[in-house]
Amino acid sequence: MQAEPTDAPVPIRPAATVLICRDSAAGPQVLMIQRHASSDVHGGSFVFPGGKVDAADARLDAAAHLDQPAERLHAQLCEEDIDVATAAAIHVGAVREVFEECGLLFAHEAGGSGLRQAAALAADGVAFNEMLGRLGLRLDTRALRPWSRWVTPLLALSSPGKRFDTRFFIAKAPVGQDAQHDAHEAVHSAWLRPRAALESYWRGDIVLAAPQIMSLAHLGRYDSVDAMLAEAASRPPCVVRPHNFEFEDTRATAYPGDERHPERMRVMPGPLRLVLRGKRLEPPGGFDELWR
Repeated sequence: MQAEPTDAPVPIRPAATVLICRDSAAGPQVLMIQRHASSDVHGGSFVFPGGKVDAADARLDAAAHLDQPAERLHAQLCEEDIDVATAAAIHVGAVREVFEECGLLFAHEAGGSGLRQAAALAADGVAFNEMLGRLGLRLDTRALRPWSRWVTPLLALSSPGKRFDTRFFIAKAPVGQDAQHDAHEAVHSAWLRPRAALESYWRGDIVLAAPQIMSLAHLGRYDSVDAMLAEAASRPPCVVRPHNFEFEDTRATAYPGDERHPERMRVMPGPLRLVLRGKRLEPPGGFDELWR
């Protein structure tokens, strides 16, 4: 009798991340937070606000607290393999994670006293859905534009044993709100120009994971947040399924369009592969290849 496999497949968890951007005199900036060193996913790394979609995200009363029909949210994700309820939960999870990690709330009428009341309720341990109900807030899902979708490969180079199907949204920073990291999951936050963030990574000042490296290289091609939002509105989210392989006695990751990737059509600008050299993931051609 053939032996049954002993290793169960690693489940893929739905997740959501938001690239929150703002314009500055030096060019667009994106909000990044540093995960706590003991975090089980990307501990110590600089990431964009986001996290796993929770079961409670699917239980939010859509009619009362979403500003768009769930069917519209489903359509803009361009994912035929999920249902309408899941699409709505992904949007709710994106807004919730941003609120929990950096205090920004994408909701109508959330400025001023509304935001202070929401923060006070959260500090008292009131769950996100209940907080929205008590304050009668409606999420501003129109502020979130689907940008990309990243699916963790079977053999992940970071956070082994965990796989995520993460939808990256892009959004303009809400007016009149100041980001404040939670000092629990996130120990530091900063508004960074994409190229400056990658330069800091190259010097070894900060730690980045591959999706952040590739997303920063993508964002660094735009001269305004409006240009980023226009780009997001003009196309479906690019789907990125990284492919890991051995390369010159080290590990490497190929992206769609690379000769080692099963998908031969490029889906996003930037390098087609990253190679692990020492503790740094970098394109084979060095830093300048991030911008080709």
